[in-house]
Amino acid sequence: MHAHILQHVAFEGTGSIGAWLEMAGYDLGYTRFHEGEALPDPATVDLLVVMGGPMSVNDEAGFPWLVDEKRFIADMIRSGRPVLGVCLGAQLIASALGARVYPNREREIGWFAVEGVAHEDASLFRFPPSVEVFHWHGETFDLPPGAVRLARSAACDNQAFQLGKAVIGLQFHLETTPGSAQQIVDHCRAELQPAPHVQSEAEILAAPIDKYLAINDLMGEVLAFLRAAGGR
Repeated sequence: MHAHILQHVAFEGTGSIGAWLEMAGYDLGYTRFHEGEALPDPATVDLLVVMGGPMSVNDEAGFPWLVDEKRFIADMIRSGRPVLGVCLGAQLIASALGARVYPNREREIGWFAVEGVAHEDASLFRFPPSVEVFHWHGETFDLPPGAVRLARSAACDNQAFQLGKAVIGLQFHLETTPGSAQQIVDHCRAELQPAPHVQSEAEILAAPIDKYLAINDLMGEVLAFLRAAGGR
Protein backbone atom coordinates (compact mmCIF):
# COMPACT_ATOMS: atom_id res chain seq x y z
CA MET A 1 0.00 0.00 0.00
CA HIS A 2 1.27 3.44 -0.91
CA ALA A 3 0.39 6.62 0.98
CA HIS A 4 1.40 9.89 -0.61
CA ILE A 5 1.97 13.13 1.30
CA LEU A 6 1.56 16.60 -0.23
CA GLN A 7 3.78 18.97 1.77
CA HIS A 8 3.84 22.73 1.24
CA VAL A 9 6.58 24.00 3.58
CA ALA A 10 9.45 22.26 5.33
CA PHE A 11 8.26 23.21 8.82
CA GLU A 12 4.81 21.59 8.47
CA GLY A 13 5.58 17.90 8.18
CA THR A 14 3.48 14.86 8.95
CA GLY A 15 3.85 14.92 12.74
CA SER A 16 2.27 11.72 14.08
CA ILE A 17 0.75 10.81 10.70
CA GLY A 18 3.91 9.40 9.13
CA ALA A 19 4.64 7.04 12.01
CA TRP A 20 1.04 5.78 12.04
CA LEU A 21 1.06 5.08 8.31
CA GLU A 22 4.33 3.20 8.49
CA MET A 23 3.08 1.11 11.42
CA ALA A 24 -0.05 0.34 9.38
CA GLY A 25 2.09 -1.06 6.55
CA TYR A 26 2.09 1.83 4.08
CA ASP A 27 5.16 2.90 2.18
CA LEU A 28 5.36 6.68 2.02
CA GLY A 29 5.95 9.00 -0.90
CA TYR A 30 6.12 12.77 -0.88
CA THR A 31 5.55 15.72 -3.15
CA ARG A 32 7.35 18.62 -1.47
CA PHE A 33 6.11 21.60 -3.40
CA HIS A 34 8.59 23.89 -1.64
CA GLU A 35 11.36 21.82 -3.25
CA GLY A 36 9.77 21.76 -6.69
CA GLU A 37 8.89 18.05 -6.63
CA ALA A 38 6.38 16.64 -9.11
CA LEU A 39 3.05 14.98 -8.41
CA PRO A 40 2.82 11.19 -8.85
CA ASP A 41 0.54 9.18 -11.10
CA PRO A 42 -2.78 9.12 -9.18
CA ALA A 43 -3.16 5.42 -10.01
CA THR A 44 -0.15 4.62 -7.79
CA VAL A 45 -1.62 6.24 -4.66
CA ASP A 46 -3.77 4.23 -2.23
CA LEU A 47 -4.21 7.04 0.31
CA LEU A 48 -3.52 10.76 -0.04
CA VAL A 49 -2.66 13.13 2.82
CA VAL A 50 -2.62 16.88 2.15
CA MET A 51 -0.75 18.82 4.82
CA GLY A 52 -0.89 22.44 6.01
CA GLY A 53 0.99 25.59 5.11
CA PRO A 54 0.96 29.37 5.58
CA MET A 55 -0.18 30.24 2.05
CA SER A 56 -3.81 30.57 0.93
CA VAL A 57 -5.45 28.27 -1.58
CA ASN A 58 -6.27 31.50 -3.45
CA ASP A 59 -2.57 32.42 -3.89
CA GLU A 60 -2.23 30.76 -7.29
CA ALA A 61 -0.31 33.70 -8.73
CA GLY A 62 2.42 33.34 -6.12
CA PHE A 63 2.29 29.55 -5.94
CA PRO A 64 1.33 28.32 -9.42
CA TRP A 65 1.64 24.66 -8.38
CA LEU A 66 -1.62 25.13 -6.46
CA VAL A 67 -3.49 24.76 -9.77
CA ASP A 68 -2.06 21.30 -10.46
CA GLU A 69 -2.39 20.31 -6.82
CA LYS A 70 -6.11 21.07 -6.75
CA ARG A 71 -6.61 19.14 -9.98
CA PHE A 72 -4.72 16.17 -8.53
CA ILE A 73 -6.79 16.25 -5.32
CA ALA A 74 -10.02 16.33 -7.35
CA ASP A 75 -8.82 13.37 -9.44
CA MET A 76 -8.03 11.39 -6.29
CA ILE A 77 -11.46 12.12 -4.82
CA ARG A 78 -13.18 11.06 -8.03
CA SER A 79 -11.20 7.81 -7.96
CA GLY A 80 -12.82 6.89 -4.64
CA ARG A 81 -9.55 6.45 -2.79
CA PRO A 82 -9.13 7.89 0.72
CA VAL A 83 -8.07 11.53 1.05
CA LEU A 84 -7.24 13.40 4.26
CA GLY A 85 -6.71 17.17 4.35
CA VAL A 86 -5.21 18.99 7.33
CA CYS A 87 -5.75 22.77 7.73
CA LEU A 88 -4.59 24.15 4.36
CA GLY A 89 -5.16 20.60 3.12
CA ALA A 90 -8.84 20.74 4.08
CA GLN A 91 -9.13 24.13 2.39
CA LEU A 92 -7.52 22.68 -0.74
CA ILE A 93 -10.06 19.85 -0.82
CA ALA A 94 -12.87 22.37 -0.50
CA SER A 95 -11.41 24.61 -3.22
CA ALA A 96 -10.70 21.67 -5.54
CA LEU A 97 -14.40 20.79 -5.34
CA GLY A 98 -15.59 24.32 -6.08
CA ALA A 99 -16.22 25.62 -2.55
CA ARG A 100 -15.21 29.09 -1.42
CA VAL A 101 -12.17 29.64 0.86
CA TYR A 102 -11.97 33.02 2.60
CA PRO A 103 -10.79 34.78 5.79
CA ASN A 104 -12.45 33.48 8.93
CA ARG A 105 -14.17 35.99 11.23
CA GLU A 106 -11.13 35.69 13.51
CA ARG A 107 -7.86 33.84 13.72
CA GLU A 108 -7.74 30.65 15.76
CA ILE A 109 -4.27 29.78 17.01
CA GLY A 110 -3.47 27.55 19.97
CA TRP A 111 -5.30 24.93 22.01
CA PHE A 112 -9.08 25.31 21.79
CA ALA A 113 -12.01 22.91 21.92
CA VAL A 114 -13.99 21.67 18.95
CA GLU A 115 -17.43 20.13 19.26
CA GLY A 116 -18.33 16.97 17.38
CA VAL A 117 -21.58 17.14 15.37
CA ALA A 118 -23.74 14.11 16.10
CA HIS A 119 -25.09 12.13 13.14
CA GLU A 120 -27.08 8.91 12.93
CA ASP A 121 -25.27 7.81 9.76
CA ALA A 122 -22.83 5.04 10.72
CA SER A 123 -20.72 5.77 7.63
CA LEU A 124 -19.63 9.11 9.12
CA PHE A 125 -16.64 9.58 11.43
CA ARG A 126 -17.65 10.67 14.92
CA PHE A 127 -15.69 13.19 16.92
CA PRO A 128 -16.13 13.42 20.69
CA PRO A 129 -18.76 15.91 21.92
CA SER A 130 -15.86 18.17 22.94
CA VAL A 131 -12.12 17.79 22.53
CA GLU A 132 -9.27 20.30 22.85
CA VAL A 133 -7.11 20.34 19.72
CA PHE A 134 -4.34 22.41 18.17
CA HIS A 135 -5.26 25.18 15.71
CA TRP A 136 -3.32 27.54 13.47
CA HIS A 137 -5.49 29.17 10.84
CA GLY A 138 -6.88 32.48 9.68
CA GLU A 139 -9.05 31.26 6.82
CA THR A 140 -12.07 29.02 6.57
CA PHE A 141 -14.19 27.43 3.83
CA ASP A 142 -17.71 26.67 2.77
CA LEU A 143 -18.53 22.98 2.79
CA PRO A 144 -18.01 21.37 -0.62
CA PRO A 145 -21.18 20.13 -2.33
CA GLY A 146 -22.36 16.92 -0.67
CA ALA A 147 -20.04 17.24 2.34
CA VAL A 148 -21.27 16.79 5.91
CA ARG A 149 -20.00 18.88 8.83
CA LEU A 150 -18.34 16.73 11.51
CA ALA A 151 -17.12 19.39 13.96
CA ARG A 152 -17.39 23.09 14.77
CA SER A 153 -15.91 25.53 17.30
CA ALA A 154 -16.80 28.85 18.86
CA ALA A 155 -14.47 30.63 16.42
CA CYS A 156 -15.09 28.61 13.26
CA ASP A 157 -18.24 26.91 11.98
CA ASN A 158 -16.61 24.35 9.68
CA GLN A 159 -13.87 22.57 11.62
CA ALA A 160 -14.18 19.15 10.00
CA PHE A 161 -16.16 17.59 7.18
CA GLN A 162 -16.60 14.29 5.41
CA LEU A 163 -17.43 13.72 1.77
CA GLY A 164 -18.65 10.27 0.84
CA LYS A 165 -17.02 7.46 2.77
CA ALA A 166 -13.36 8.23 2.21
CA VAL A 167 -12.66 11.98 2.24
CA ILE A 168 -12.13 13.92 5.48
CA GLY A 169 -11.01 17.52 5.90
CA LEU A 170 -9.76 18.83 9.26
CA GLN A 171 -9.30 22.56 9.83
CA PHE A 172 -7.31 21.75 12.98
CA HIS A 173 -4.13 19.76 13.60
CA LEU A 174 -4.39 16.35 15.27
CA GLU A 175 -0.92 15.34 14.08
CA THR A 176 0.90 17.96 16.17
CA THR A 177 3.79 16.85 18.35
CA PRO A 178 5.87 18.99 20.74
CA GLY A 179 8.51 19.26 18.03
CA SER A 180 6.11 20.26 15.26
CA ALA A 181 4.42 22.81 17.54
CA GLN A 182 7.82 24.38 18.19
CA GLN A 183 8.52 24.45 14.44
CA ILE A 184 5.36 26.31 13.54
CA VAL A 185 5.83 28.76 16.43
CA ASP A 186 9.41 29.42 15.31
CA HIS A 187 8.33 30.18 11.74
CA CYS A 188 4.97 31.88 12.33
CA ARG A 189 5.24 33.65 15.69
CA ALA A 190 4.51 37.00 14.01
CA GLU A 191 0.89 35.81 13.75
CA LEU A 192 0.58 35.56 17.54
CA GLN A 193 -1.15 38.91 17.95
CA PRO A 194 -3.49 39.19 20.97
CA ALA A 195 -7.05 38.17 20.09
CA PRO A 196 -9.85 36.15 21.74
CA HIS A 197 -8.81 32.90 20.07
CA VAL A 198 -5.06 33.43 19.76
CA GLN A 199 -2.87 32.10 22.55
CA SER A 200 0.60 33.35 23.38
CA GLU A 201 3.72 31.42 22.50
CA ALA A 202 4.15 30.49 26.16
CA GLU A 203 0.59 29.19 26.42
CA ILE A 204 0.92 27.13 23.26
CA LEU A 205 4.21 25.50 24.22
CA ALA A 206 3.18 24.87 27.84
CA ALA A 207 0.76 22.12 26.77
CA PRO A 208 1.54 18.86 28.60
CA ILE A 209 2.55 15.76 26.66
CA ASP A 210 -0.80 14.12 27.46
CA LYS A 211 -2.51 16.74 25.29
CA TYR A 212 -0.37 15.81 22.30
CA LEU A 213 -0.84 12.09 22.87
CA ALA A 214 -4.62 12.52 23.02
CA ILE A 215 -4.85 14.34 19.68
CA ASN A 216 -2.37 11.94 18.06
CA ASP A 217 -4.57 9.02 19.17
CA LEU A 218 -7.57 10.77 17.61
CA MET A 219 -5.62 11.24 14.40
CA GLY A 220 -4.93 7.52 14.45
CA GLU A 221 -8.68 6.89 14.65
CA VAL A 222 -9.27 9.16 11.65
CA LEU A 223 -6.59 7.36 9.62
CA ALA A 224 -7.91 3.93 10.60
CA PHE A 225 -11.40 5.05 9.52
CA LEU A 226 -10.09 6.18 6.13
CA ARG A 227 -8.06 3.01 5.66
CA ALA A 228 -11.17 0.91 6.30
CA ALA A 229 -13.24 3.14 4.00
CA GLY A 230 -10.71 2.48 1.27
CA GLY A 231 -11.01 -1.27 1.75
CA ARG A 232 -7.57 -1.68 3.38
